[in-house]
Amino acid sequence: MIVFDLRCPVDHVFEAWFASSEAFDEQRRGGLIGCPVCGATDVSKAVMAPRVSPKGDRAEAPRPDQVKHVLEALAAAQAKALEGSRWVGKSFAEEARSMHLGERDHEPIHGQATPAEAKALAEEGVPVAPLPLPVQPPETLN
Repeated sequence: MIVFDLRCPVDHVFEAWFASSEAFDEQRRGGLIGCPVCGATDVSKAVMAPRVSPKGDRAEAPRPDQVKHVLEALAAAQAKALEGSRWVGKSFAEEARSMHLGERDHEPIHGQATPAEAKALAEEGVPVAPLPLPVQPPETLN
């Protein structure tokens, strides 16, 4: 596994692990990597200092089965958290803004927003939070 420091267009820097540099490139091109702060998928490698362990202290990379287990647990926790939330799909930004402005009653919602929509909501002070894993419509399995 290779760890990369990544940067989104808003300059959030975050860490991500990949099997190879090619795996990073493929996932980036597919829009599968998102900033955990703003959700932007237009990410690039950030300049980073090499990570050198003290002599004799070599950290072992996580095994694929460990990574799979963590992702499954994260997906289950996210699904549990969304049980009381209404899926609004691509109208997420419109719905969130409407509740923020008092045009409709507040309720838990989840859906999809483009990086530009997420940035605009944050700039307007609309309280939203990106989810750790991508969310699909309820009829689609994550």
